[in-house]
Amino acid sequence: MPEVGAYVWVVPGGHIPFPSHGREPDFTSFDQLCVLNITDTEAELSLDLYYEDTDPVGPYRIMVGARRIRHVRINDLIDPEAVQLDRPYGCLLRSTVPVVAQFLRQDTRLPGLVALTGTMAYPGPPPG
Repeated sequence: MPEVGAYVWVVPGGHIPFPSHGREPDFTSFDQLCVLNITDTEAELSLDLYYEDTDPVGPYRIMVGARRIRHVRINDLIDPEAVQLDRPYGCLLRSTVPVVAQFLRQDTRLPGLVALTGTMAYPGPPPG
């Protein structure tokens, strides 16, 4: 099978909405990375977050099994430090095998309204 995906992905428009309205966890606002690994090798991901006024934070380590998909809520990342809510960020995702990355946001800041948006991440150049 031909190689599908990229080793590097970039999402410049991160921002976890806060506060949330509605029952948790279904209506908790979140940013989420969806990563598809169609290779026969487990993907070892490294995620770094970039902010407007501080040094980058990371790497956050994430594993995606061979021929699997993984949804990772950015809100749930705590090591090396918890991701701050209601603060603009961008992220750089690196993988040991080519993967496909998508970015989702659920925004429940307004009572009675759920906004869900999604976009493909931007693929970077191949390593080397």
